[in-house]
Order: sequence, then C-alpha cells, then structure tokens
Amino acid sequence: MTPLQFEQMYQDVWQELEKLLADVIRPTATRKKAVRESVDGERLAQLYRRACEHLALARARAYPAYLLDRLERLTSDAHQVIYQHRSLGFSRVKDFFAVGFPRAVRAHAVYVWIAAAAFVLPTVVIGWLVHERPELVLSVIDAETASNVEQMYSPDAESIGRRRDANTDWMMFGFYIRNNITVSFQCFASGLLAGAGSLFFLALNGAFGGAVGGYLVERGLSSTFFSFVVTHAAFELTAIVLSGAAGLRIGHAVLAPKRQSRVQALVQAARESMPLVYGFTMMLVVAALVEAFWSSASWLPHAVKYSVAAACWIGVITYFVFQGRRAG
Repeated sequence: MTPLQFEQMYQDVWQELEKLLADVIRPTATRKKAVRESVDGERLAQLYRRACEHLALARARAYPAYLLDRLERLTSDAHQVIYQHRSLGFSRVKDFFAVGFPRAVRAHAVYVWIAAAAFVLPTVVIGWLVHERPELVLSVIDAETASNVEQMYSPDAESIGRRRDANTDWMMFGFYIRNNITVSFQCFASGLLAGAGSLFFLALNGAFGGAVGGYLVERGLSSTFFSFVVTHAAFELTAIVLSGAAGLRIGHAVLAPKRQSRVQALVQAARESMPLVYGFTMMLVVAALVEAFWSSASWLPHAVKYSVAAACWIGVITYFVFQGRRAG
C-alpha cells in the first residue's frame, strides 16, 4: 500500500478525531462548557486507539515524514485530552480491560506463543523426567525444600500450600504477590538482554514448576496438588507468559531496530508493551487472591475447585481471543 492510498483509506478517521480534539482543546468561549460536558469520551478513545494503530503501521512501513508528523501530533493531542479530561477517568480503565489489553495480547501473538513454548516445554519435560526418576528433583531443588513441599501439599495439612512461617491466608497473599511480581519482573526486564534473559527465566520457572509437580505426583499427592494449582494457574501462568512476551518484544527491538536507532526502537517497544505490563500485573493480583483464599481451602470439594477452574480457564482464553474485536 502506498502512502497516498494509506492516507486516503483512513482520512475520515483522522478528520473526525481532529474535529473532536478541536472542539475540546479550542472551543469558543460560549461553547466551552457545553462542549466539555457533551464530549463523547468513548468515541474519542476508540478513534485514539485507531490512530495509534495507524501510527505504528506508518512507522513500520517507513512512510513519509509529513504523514508521521500528522499522526504523532494527532495521537499526542488525543492522549493529553483523554488523560486530563476528568469524565474519562473510569472510562479509561474500563476501556483498557474491555478492549486495550486483549487487543495488545493479540497484537503480540508471536511473542506470546514463543514465551508459552519456552515456559510449557520445560514444565512438561522436567515434570515427566522427575516423575520417572524422583531423585532428579534434587537437581532443581534441595532436599529440605522437597520435604517442605511434601508437607505443604499433604492431605492432612490444615491449609494446603501454606508455608510454615505463614499463620494466616493474608500472610500467604502477601507472599504470593511478592513471589509472582518477582518472577514476572525477571521475565520482563531481562528481555533487555536481547530476549535471552526472558527465555531463560521462563524456562527456569517452567522447570521448577515441572520438577515440583512431577515429584508430588510420584509421591501420591497429585490430588491435593492439582486441586490447589488448577484455579489460580489460569491467571498466574498466563500472566507469567505475558510478562515473558513483553520481555521478548523489548529484546526484539534491541536485536532488530530496523530503520530506527536502537534507543528509538527500545522506547517504541517499551511503549507498545506497556499494556501487557499493566494487564499481567492485575492478573497477578487476582491470582494471588485466588491462591490465598480459594486454592488453599482444604474444606472445598475437589469437584467444586475443578469446576471453577474450568470456568476460569475458559474465561481467560475467551477473553484474549474474542474480547474487544468489535470495538471501533
């Protein structure tokens, strides 16, 4: 597609956004109050997202400077209006989770699939090896940790998965938050090492989870272990994969900046991956809540936990595949 064809195709969208922005930013004195009260925040946000997508395409295709300047000015003005206009505060958050987050995940689908493979394959392989040869678990964790894990997932445990030094579910919630954020931050930030760091931490955490799972299954604790992890895993494991995907996006910019300088490419990649960061952070909070107050409840029947887990997994997958596709 030539720059002229591109401009003609999306001209109506840009002009509509320009008109909305002109009314908000530079209204006449008599219309100022009326315009501010009647601004269509939802439509403005939709047009802003589309303009951002057009700007990303124009940059990727190295379109002329005049076209990039127009789109950059347009998206910058829209950003200022949306983030300063008080009536759009709650709408912004709602719009992000209803449209922005799932769209960002689909836009980074290649990185998501690579991150998923880097995490899942070591989990399955190490889990199978440890199940077949339990002594191999000591290659991943020490003997004391293995013993503690057995006690945490014992059917006789008062609260499944609780550490010895944690007396309440709230203490475990704090532990889960800290642990989950640490793991995800490692997977994301280490992407600066040309993506290799993200792949390493994804594989490392996958191997650890696989080793623990394989060991517990071999020890006859599969029932308590799987009933514990299956529900919050829908949020936690997905968030870890998304953190790795965001790291891979950063690493790709370091490796292949294309026609931009490496710094420019890195800044752009960081900006594009921020929706993933905001989204997976919220998923980690949800995962910690579920893990501390639902997964650990030994009094809940396993059938109930598996039913809720199935609903969570279906909900997460459906959300990322379909949510936000019909928005403007």
